[in-house]
Amino acid sequence: MNRNTAMGVNQVTEDLGLLPTEVEQRCRQSLKKPFQNSTRNESLMKRILITGATDGIGLATAKMLAPLGHHLLLHGRDAQKLEQLEHSLRELSNEAVVECYVADLSRMNEVKSLAEAVSAKHDHLDVLINNAGVFSTSDPLSPEGLDVRFVVNAIAPYLLTQRLLPRMDSTSRVINLSSSAQSPVAMDAFRGERLLSDLDAYSQSKLALTMWSRGLADSLGTDGPAIIAVNPGSLLASKMVQQAFGVPGQDINIGAKILTRATLDDEFATASGQYFNNDTGEFGPPHADALDAEKNAQIIQAIEETLAKQLN
Repeated sequence: MNRNTAMGVNQVTEDLGLLPTEVEQRCRQSLKKPFQNSTRNESLMKRILITGATDGIGLATAKMLAPLGHHLLLHGRDAQKLEQLEHSLRELSNEAVVECYVADLSRMNEVKSLAEAVSAKHDHLDVLINNAGVFSTSDPLSPEGLDVRFVVNAIAPYLLTQRLLPRMDSTSRVINLSSSAQSPVAMDAFRGERLLSDLDAYSQSKLALTMWSRGLADSLGTDGPAIIAVNPGSLLASKMVQQAFGVPGQDINIGAKILTRATLDDEFATASGQYFNNDTGEFGPPHADALDAEKNAQIIQAIEETLAKQLN
C-alpha cells in the first residue's frame, strides 16, 4: 500500500517578508513523493515534534523513531540540513512520515510562528521533544537584548510548549532536555542584564528548564500532558560537548535511546513533573531549587514577563 510522505518545510520567517529558498521549495515539492510498500499501522503512530533534529541527540532520536513508523515533525535552523535528513530517513525506512519546519529559536516571533505552523497542520500532537540547545555562541546577546543561551535552552521551549498545549491532552507528553549540569539561576543574567560564562549560562538555563517543567506540570495536573525533564546522559558525543569540553564523548545513542523510551514507554506516561537522570538510569531528584514550588513559580513568572515584552 502506498503512502505519501508528509514532508514539507514551513518557513516561519515568511512572517518577516523573506522568500523561501530554492532548497525549501524542493523540500515542499517532496510532499508528493510516495513511500513504496508501506505496512504502517496508523493506529499506533504518534505525531512527534523534535526541535534541533538535524544534529546530535535530536538527529539520533529521529533515526531511531523513523523506522517505527511514527509521524515525525522535525525542526531545524537550516533547510538544507533538513532536506538531507529527510532523504536519510527515507533510506532508513519506508515507514516514516516526515515534515520539516525551519525556525530560529533565539527569536521569539519565530518560535510563535513555528507553533502556529504546526497547529495549522495538526489538530493533535502526541509528543513534543524540546531538544534544541546551545552552549556557546559568538554573540550571546540577541537583538532583543536577551541572553541567547537562556532563550534557546529555557525560554523558547516554554513558549513552544505553551503555544502547542491546545493541541495536546492528557495522553500527550512534553520531553524537555535537561542536563546533569544545573546551578541556581541568577535572575539578572536570565533577563540579559549580566553575561555569564558559557558553562554558567548553560547550567543555569538547564535548571530553569527543569524548574518550569515541574512548575507547569504541577499547574496543569492530570488535565495536561505529562511534562518530564530528562538528563539524556553526561558528555555524549555531540557537537556541543566537543565544543565545550574538547572530548569525543560517549555514544550519542545513549541519549537517543532514553528519549525514545520517554516518548513511547508507559513508565513515562504517569511521570509528569519528574526528572529522569540517565546517568543513573532512573527517576530521581533534580537540583534542590527545582523542588521548591515558589522558586519554580518565580521562574515561570520571569519567563512570562519576558515573553510579554518580546511578542507583539
